[in-house]
Amino acid sequence: MSKKRAVVSLGHEALGYTTLEQWDAVKLTARALADLIEADYQLTITHSNGPQVSMIHKAMTELRRVYIDYTPAPMCVCSAMSQGYVGYDIQNALRAELLCRGISKTVSTILTQVTVDPYDEAFYEPTKVIGRYMSKEDAEIEVKKGNYVIEKPGKGFRRVVAAPKPIDIVEIDAIRALADADQAVIACGGGGIPVIEQNHLLKGASAVIEKDSIAGKLAGDLNADELIILTSVPCVYKNFGAENQEALNKLTVAESKELIEEGHFEEGTMLPKIEASIAYLAQNPSGSVLITSIGNAADAIKGKSGTVITAH
Repeated sequence: MSKKRAVVSLGHEALGYTTLEQWDAVKLTARALADLIEADYQLTITHSNGPQVSMIHKAMTELRRVYIDYTPAPMCVCSAMSQGYVGYDIQNALRAELLCRGISKTVSTILTQVTVDPYDEAFYEPTKVIGRYMSKEDAEIEVKKGNYVIEKPGKGFRRVVAAPKPIDIVEIDAIRALADADQAVIACGGGGIPVIEQNHLLKGASAVIEKDSIAGKLAGDLNADELIILTSVPCVYKNFGAENQEALNKLTVAESKELIEEGHFEEGTMLPKIEASIAYLAQNPSGSVLITSIGNAADAIKGKSGTVITAH
């Protein structure tokens, strides 16, 4: 296939934070993705799911409180639900946008599981806050179940889950087959459904996987020509938010590592994107990474915007 193969990672800006926001946001996102397809890219798309999985977890927990016969949905199930409905919105919006441009192309969502190590250090120090605010009594019930909670002064308690590193993408062969057929594929949504392999069985883990981390692995596993990370800023910055803020148009892996050491990238925002870029380029040194905003994507692939990261 002569087309340029790219993995596109979508952040919160691409989806919004509520169901209604998502319906509107994916229409704009679909335009940016369609621009890439028109530019002769084959796309495999992954996306965040923080607000979505938190909303589902909250709803399922409240359902259990109101209807005692219902069983609370574990995190792995909430993650699967979020993959389904986010993928549904993206694939329908993208299909419609492509048809409006005279392009007939199948857009598919693959429910994707990702194996994690049960002894990953993240399980001993959970950091991802999810779900509703709880009373002290509800928080104590969660602790008795073996779950972690954190107190937000003046607001209450919230559940905290682990964010382990991904090991293997279980459905990678199916994703690769669709990509090879030049279909647009949506996979590994929200980082993938974290599972632990036990005697050939896959058991859901009470965790979430960093979306940027799985995007880098997915791009490496597919031997993609490019990893495109669409976020809320037009490019990567040095001294972001300061008076001496400096836009960075090009970076190498060595320069990126140096900037990480100097503390230029904030944890939870730009840092995981740079780390994912480094991991992908280690697996595929001939590839490149483009970091930009959704609105600048069309210009960025022409070299007019964004930050390009290469191995050397």
